[in-house]
Amino acid sequence: MRAVGFTRSLPVEDQRCLMDYETPVPVPEPRELLIRVEAVSVNPVDTMRRRRAATEEPLERPLILGFDAAGTVTEAGPEAHLFGPGDRVWYAGSIDRSGSNAEYQVVDERIVGRRPKNLEPAEAAALPLTAITAWEALFERLGISQSPGTSHTLLIIGGAGGVGSIAIQLAKRLAGMKVIATASRPASRDWCLEMGADRVANHHSLVDSVRETGFEHVDYILNCADTAEHWDAMAELIAPEGKIACIVGSERPVDLRKLMLKSVTFAWEHMSTRPIFETDTMQRQHRILEQLADRVESGDLRSTLTETLQGLSAATLRQAHSRLESRRMIGKLSIVF
Repeated sequence: MRAVGFTRSLPVEDQRCLMDYETPVPVPEPRELLIRVEAVSVNPVDTMRRRRAATEEPLERPLILGFDAAGTVTEAGPEAHLFGPGDRVWYAGSIDRSGSNAEYQVVDERIVGRRPKNLEPAEAAALPLTAITAWEALFERLGISQSPGTSHTLLIIGGAGGVGSIAIQLAKRLAGMKVIATASRPASRDWCLEMGADRVANHHSLVDSVRETGFEHVDYILNCADTAEHWDAMAELIAPEGKIACIVGSERPVDLRKLMLKSVTFAWEHMSTRPIFETDTMQRQHRILEQLADRVESGDLRSTLTETLQGLSAATLRQAHSRLESRRMIGKLSIVF
């Protein structure tokens, strides 16, 4: 099968940073599905892994990147029972497995969901990683109730990105929260408002900007940007007994003592935790994707796709990585094979 991978960590301007190659079609394990990939989307974690995974020495075999995908099941392992050949599915995979930038991929069925019937493959591929991340962060790590009509406030730092875009929708339409999203450019501000944010603040002057929207403190914070960069502002803005969840690591330590006096809860969210460790709750990701499909089909949620490229090739993926590394992406970028 055709695939795109890399063996050396090189800048995106270097044509050797990603390569086209042929590799055997993988064989599904007992609870796995073999899926013919129809579309993928590209996430910041893809560019990060390309830049960092082979800095010391070249990899022995090319590493296939890619998480989000929409496709069709072609074969099911002997113990798989959730899906069968011909089923149209979507999923986000796991960071410890070979990725979706290939014609075929094997994925554990417990982290696969049925694809919404009203979405084209590119629209569907734009959602799984960001939607699972946002869902787990909001409803599991932060413990927000899916009860419309709440008066609680949520600050989303990085509202125009992939996770922020769907988190705004989930918080507004499933939990009925007051949502403040951050953005710094007119286009990204408009996008946050289009997604449903009540107010938009500027993350370059976070504390003052949030308070100018009329909120002295917020009950919850979902940080989709660098944790250390915004740590002091989050500690200042979070309400007593509030909760903070972060999805991006920190290049330097942060001082948890800043949260102590307010008795603030802090949590990390990593979408691959459940599949990597095969936790008892691993199949919840299947159920999350099923619920998301229902919500998309009912019109409660929309795809965050903003740009589509064509063709499975190293050249196309280099173009996609370059767009993400510009740090000016709004929403999600998909590639149709």
